[in-house]
Amino acid sequence: MLPMISTVSARAFRLDSLPADRGPCRSISLMRRAVAGASAALLALVLTATAAFAQNVFRVTTIPEEAASEQLRKFAPLVKYLERQLGMKVEFTPVTDYPAAVEALVNKQVEMVWFGGFTFVQARIRSGDKVIPIAQREEDSQFRSVFITLAGSGIKSLADLKGRNVSFGSQSSTSGHLMPRNFLLEAGLNPERDFKRIAYSGAHDATIASVVTGRVDAAALDITVWRKFVEEKKVDLSKVEVFYTTPPYFNYNWTVHADMPAPLRERVTKALLALNPADAEGKEILGLARAARFIPTQASNYKGLEQAGRSAGLIK
Repeated sequence: MLPMISTVSARAFRLDSLPADRGPCRSISLMRRAVAGASAALLALVLTATAAFAQNVFRVTTIPEEAASEQLRKFAPLVKYLERQLGMKVEFTPVTDYPAAVEALVNKQVEMVWFGGFTFVQARIRSGDKVIPIAQREEDSQFRSVFITLAGSGIKSLADLKGRNVSFGSQSSTSGHLMPRNFLLEAGLNPERDFKRIAYSGAHDATIASVVTGRVDAAALDITVWRKFVEEKKVDLSKVEVFYTTPPYFNYNWTVHADMPAPLRERVTKALLALNPADAEGKEILGLARAARFIPTQASNYKGLEQAGRSAGLIK
C-alpha cells in the first residue's frame, strides 16, 4: 500500500512559501535545504512504494493473430493459473498490432508476451538483446505454414501463383508472412515481381476469410490455425484446400524482459513447463494454446528466422 501524505504536511513543505535566501539569512537557507532534502526523500519513498505495488501485477499480452475476443477467451484460464502459481494479480491485455506487442515488452509495459518467432527476433533487435525467450510449445520446434486456395482455382503449386492475387497475414507474422515469403523466394518467386497483387490481412482468421470470399486467389497462414478451423468445421474443405505446406522452422515462444528479477523469471518458466495435459486445468490451457506441452527454449533457436528476415529484406 502506498504511504499516506497529509495535506497539512504537503502545505508545510511548499518551498515557494519560504522567504528568498538573501544576504545573512543563513538560517532560512539552511531551512530551505532541509525542506528540499525532506521533499526529495519523501518523493523517493513514494516512487519506491509505487514500484513495489506495480510489481504485484504481472502483465501479459500476445501478438494479435486472432480477434481480441478470441485472445481473451484463450488466455483467461492461463491468467487464473499464473495468478495462483505466482501469488500476484495477472492481467491480460490485447494489443492492436504486431509492432505494438514488440514495443510493449521493450518498453516494459508488460512482463511477458506470446511472440511469433519473427516478432521475437524484432523485439531482440529493438531492445538491444534485452529480451529472453523462456518457453515454447513442443510443436514450435517443427512449425509449418500452409498455402490455401479455392477448389477449382487451378492453383496446384507455388509456381501457379504467378500473376495471381495473394494474401499474407500481418507483415510481422512469422507463419503468415516471413517464412511463406522465404520459401517463395527459395522457389524462385518474388511476390512484388510475380504476383498481380499482394494483400496483408492482419490476422490468420482474416486470411482464411479472404480466400473463402474470393478477395484473393491464394493465401498463406499458420498451420495450427488452419487445423483449428478444420476441426471446428469453420471452413468447408470441399471449397477451400491446402496446396502447399512449408518445410519446418522454429516459431512461437513466451518471452520476458531481461530486467525481470531472476527468481520471478524462474517461477514463470517453471509454471509454464509444469502444465500437464493429464490434469483438467493443464489440458484446458494447453488445448487452447494448441500445444501438447511447453518446453524450454533459447534465443539461438531463432537465428534461422533472423537470417530469413534479412534475406527477404524485412530486417535491415
